[in-house]
Amino acid sequence: MNPWRGDFPILKRTVNGKPLIYFDNANTAQKPQAVIDAVDQFYCQHNANVARAVHLLSEEATAMYERARERIAAWIGAAAPREIVMTSGTTMAINLVAQSHLRSRLREGDEILITTMEHHANIVPWQLLCTATGAKLVVAPIFDDGTLDVEALVSLISPRTRLVGVTHVSNVLGTINPIAAIAVETKARGVPLLVDGSQALPHFKVDVQALGCDFYCFTGHKLFAPTGTGVLWARYETLDAMSPWIGGGEMIDAVSFERTIYAPPPRRFEAGTPNIAGFIGLAAAIDYLAAQDFDALHAHEQALLQRLLDGLRELGGVRFIGSVKNRVPVVSFTLEDAHATDVAMLLDMEGVAVRSGQHCAHPLMQRFGVNATLRASMAFYNTIDEVAKFTRALTQVRSLL
Repeated sequence: MNPWRGDFPILKRTVNGKPLIYFDNANTAQKPQAVIDAVDQFYCQHNANVARAVHLLSEEATAMYERARERIAAWIGAAAPREIVMTSGTTMAINLVAQSHLRSRLREGDEILITTMEHHANIVPWQLLCTATGAKLVVAPIFDDGTLDVEALVSLISPRTRLVGVTHVSNVLGTINPIAAIAVETKARGVPLLVDGSQALPHFKVDVQALGCDFYCFTGHKLFAPTGTGVLWARYETLDAMSPWIGGGEMIDAVSFERTIYAPPPRRFEAGTPNIAGFIGLAAAIDYLAAQDFDALHAHEQALLQRLLDGLRELGGVRFIGSVKNRVPVVSFTLEDAHATDVAMLLDMEGVAVRSGQHCAHPLMQRFGVNATLRASMAFYNTIDEVAKFTRALTQVRSLL
């Protein structure tokens, strides 16, 4: 019996008359009742804007919002809450680093180093900077099994490299990259390291200080929290040296028509009204996860992964995209003589939700010579029985194509 499944109310519903099998967790994760209740309670009891008024509701909302910052800081091992910048997601966090930290430092001929397995959120912001400044985007290769060629990555760090951006976990391959080892190399060369942690935090605990990176970004909605929430972590002295990117209310200390004095971090980077309820939900998601046995979560997810891999191999006609051993329960594959989107649509008729397409990773698809894949991504609330039903559904779907 799965001890976590009952905490997620959406898993009780049916789709097309069949019990829902939700294997699209790398896209967005489902929310436990505790998160739903926290958001509902905020709107029912405390709804007000933060840091702007002295009435009770505003003071309550502000206290809850700042508590969320404290919970996030503690959960990822930040030195202090002031190192946590609340964003709308990883995409905004990376763009913030691009515009506030790197843009003023880039000159024509400078380089930004990333990897072949990056999500578009860790590609396109750097391309925009390169176009604007004349800098160059350099890409480190990966091996056929989906592991990063770390030696090649390190060899590509040059005197012109101004930043290295690496995903902690690939959203397509499930590969877990050796961030701490990479950080040793970047630090030795004086190059800042940005890590996209969106796919990591849902599966294992992260200590940003132990990793040794300079920037760490993640998205709340993949961490069982509401959409429109995300985090940029950096050391306070790094944030304090960064200029604002988005201007507006609450990111200032004083404004006149002659000049503006900006607030210290993290307020400097949080212009406008934030997603207050969303971050209260993110704090509730962290509280929920903190109460779990992560060793048990990990063991269960690895059992799900192995059962899925075995089932797909037995099915035959399956091409796996990547075969790395050290991975989270994310499996991308193609079926012989079947288009991924057709398969996904037919699986939906069986109540199975999977992702099809290029997964916001077009260059990675090109690396493996495919136009699209199916991706089954699991979480701890999934079950072995669901894996068996999934492979049976694939067999049924294949008979229709």
